[in-house]
Amino acid sequence: MAVSSGSAGASRSARGVAQRRCHPTPGTQTPGETQEELEFDVTPGPSLEVTPPEDLERPDFTPIPGADQAEPPEVEPRVLVSEVVVTGATGDLETVVYNSVGTLPGRTTTRSQLQEDINAIFATGFFANVRVIPEDTPLGVRITYDVQPNPVLSQVQLADSRIETLTVDGVTVPTQAAIDDIFQLQYGDILNFRDLQIGIDSLNGLYQENGYVLAQIIDAPEVSPDGVVTLQVAEGVIENIQVQFLDDEGNTTDEEGNPIEGNTREFIITRELQTQPGDVFNQTQVQSDLQRVFGLGLFEDVRLSLNPGQDPRQVDVTVNVIERQTGSLSAGVGVSSSSGFYGTASFQQLNLGGNNQRLGAEIQIGTRDLLFDVSFTDPWIAGDPYRTSYTVNAFARESISLIFDGGEDEVELDNGDRPRVRRVGGGVSFARPLGDWLGLQGWRASLGLQYQNISVRDADGDLSPEDEEGNQLSFSGSGIDDLLTVQLSAVRDRRNDFVAPTRGSVLRLSTEQSVPIGNGSILMTRLRASYSQYIPVRFTNFTPGCQLENASPSDCPQALAFNVQVGTVLGDLPPYEAFSLGGTDSVRGYGPGEVGSGRSFLQATAEYRFPVFSIISGALFVDFGTDLGTADNVPGEPANVRDKPGTGLGYGLGIRIRSPIGNIRVDYGIGDDGDGQLHFGIGERF
Repeated sequence: MAVSSGSAGASRSARGVAQRRCHPTPGTQTPGETQEELEFDVTPGPSLEVTPPEDLERPDFTPIPGADQAEPPEVEPRVLVSEVVVTGATGDLETVVYNSVGTLPGRTTTRSQLQEDINAIFATGFFANVRVIPEDTPLGVRITYDVQPNPVLSQVQLADSRIETLTVDGVTVPTQAAIDDIFQLQYGDILNFRDLQIGIDSLNGLYQENGYVLAQIIDAPEVSPDGVVTLQVAEGVIENIQVQFLDDEGNTTDEEGNPIEGNTREFIITRELQTQPGDVFNQTQVQSDLQRVFGLGLFEDVRLSLNPGQDPRQVDVTVNVIERQTGSLSAGVGVSSSSGFYGTASFQQLNLGGNNQRLGAEIQIGTRDLLFDVSFTDPWIAGDPYRTSYTVNAFARESISLIFDGGEDEVELDNGDRPRVRRVGGGVSFARPLGDWLGLQGWRASLGLQYQNISVRDADGDLSPEDEEGNQLSFSGSGIDDLLTVQLSAVRDRRNDFVAPTRGSVLRLSTEQSVPIGNGSILMTRLRASYSQYIPVRFTNFTPGCQLENASPSDCPQALAFNVQVGTVLGDLPPYEAFSLGGTDSVRGYGPGEVGSGRSFLQATAEYRFPVFSIISGALFVDFGTDLGTADNVPGEPANVRDKPGTGLGYGLGIRIRSPIGNIRVDYGIGDDGDGQLHFGIGERF
């Protein structure tokens, strides 16, 4: 509205039109609070002069002291309002307009007041357009508010959305169904921009809950005459993914300003990412991707950084990695009763050629024997879409079997030596995730074939088919067995962290079927299962992270951990293939194999794991193991003749020390016989 003051003799005219069109901006303000376009359409003619009636009482302005020293503010012209009219709306909407405006009949108004009325009408959220039309009447100026109500809301939809589904209350539904669920109470009513904004806020929150942390509604909604609202969404589409190598201090360049170069080929990292350019950034998915990259075992740290893409609506993702030492070489010499004078050498490379291929070799050359163990693993066969890995190995190993050792009564060979089991052979195995292949998300299966020539010998390497009491030590009775097995296993891993899990579970199932060949013609079926469950808790707060009010699992890795294992052997059972109980990875508080050995077993563990400070954490544990009374079903009854109890309970405490090779585990356990044992290991038991 153009309002100006003319000369005293000018004629009165009120032909101007003031209007404003609504351009609401969801995601920022309500329509009435935004800076909408303001248009003043003035009918051609002389300047508007509104002269109030002669009998109008004029306000008394009392001069302010000192006001003459400053420039007086410009006084807005005021006009007397004779009538206020609403057009374009009836019923409740008409009442809404009347209740919103401050201009009343019989009082004066100004241009600013009319602008405030426009804002107030828009603030109700019901109107798409508002015009103020002043008209001269004999008694003053008639003010008409010409409004255009919004249409009845029939649907809310997204424009060009790439997100196909969202999870609502644990149920995955199409994105449009999730939107309809949010706005369903508004459908069928006059569109209200304020209510629409509340729904938009809920939709933005739903994006966050589903991991789409960069997605948000932007720009003004498009409203069609039939009540369909189309929302523009910036979803955070990934424009590019790149890898950045960092030094140990997190720098991207060395002291001379040269970029840090890694040993790992970049595609080894990027192929672990299910997130790809063109996808919408999802924090949950990216976190899983980073866990897989960290799970390669090649990096000390894996971080993520985001930068704007060339398209400001998109994002560039950078995977920042700090490599760890992946190779080792060692050698040594020694003397033992079993090998005499010997020399050893070992080599290990976890990132051969930067391809994440693993080569390991150990050799021991002694005056009495030659032992070795060589293996090669490719964790992802090149070009395979299902991430198939394979491992080949060859070995000649010898050890004192836990089956034939320990117990209350020592039973040795006729010459006083302890029985030693030598295994010479090799094998190949293949493994593959089952998610993309069979749709079994979280599952991984492996299939392998292994051959072993197994013999029982004394310290001099001579065959020893029986112990000093005449008990059988091999299945064939000759001291030499041939064992060819087909191995099948499946693992479902739902842990939130591979190193220090605080939530989730792991299920392991395996079977091993022998093929009867050679010495002993062994026909054996081994079945085994293991289940672990992790529950986050907050019992202690030794570390600053645990003292936070809303600490995350990464801030305070504190959990109750439970594990149950069972197993049995059907058919033939060589005594050295029985299940052994007791020791570091079984019932702590007992020595290795001291609890017993049997055809079947049951083992259970409960642990409370908690951080203490920095790189130190603690654990309280209880272990239980039993051979289920099957010790006498093992040929030669090695557990019974050594008077092993067959059942054991252990409890105690331990510490975990974080190191480059993994958590160093030190546990002190007390068995139910009252004796204590100190146990050492690398990594958690489960």
